[in-house]
Amino acid sequence: MSKALIIIDIQNDYFENGAMELVGSLEASENAKKVLSKFRNEKLPVVHIQHLSVAPGSFFFLPETKGQEIHENVKPLSGEKVIEKYYPNSFRETELLEYLKSQNVTELVFVGMMTQMCIDATVRAAKDSNFECTVIADATATRDLEVNGKQVKATDVQTAFLAGLSFFYAEVKNTADFSI
Repeated sequence: MSKALIIIDIQNDYFENGAMELVGSLEASENAKKVLSKFRNEKLPVVHIQHLSVAPGSFFFLPETKGQEIHENVKPLSGEKVIEKYYPNSFRETELLEYLKSQNVTELVFVGMMTQMCIDATVRAAKDSNFECTVIADATATRDLEVNGKQVKATDVQTAFLAGLSFFYAEVKNTADFSI
């Protein structure tokens, strides 16, 4: 069984002074950096997912802006795979599945941003493609949301989506509990 790390959308626009600041993005990126170090030390595959927004009306992750760049805490090294995406699901219209198969990967570890969008969509797609999945909860982040006039705090969004994923789609751990 081969394991790979998938780092989803840890990009500058999600940090302080970015166009779509998330709650706890810096702390999540610091934990993602710890997980990334483990994978690099073990010489296991690392895939950086970079979201680019090209749809009319987009205001963050715009191509060729500082905001769309991968954050310094998890900057790719030469030789690490970087895959651009245009949808929340990192498998949709990308080479991710083919790349993972070419590396004989069967188990995926996820860190990254927008737990209720890109993490959720990608983990579910990965499980549907028969990968064993682990999400590092404290290496992910989200934001406050609103539904039907009701405010939902980021901590509640985070907890609900991680709980949903943990039911069938993924094992959910914290950085301190994760070992390769």
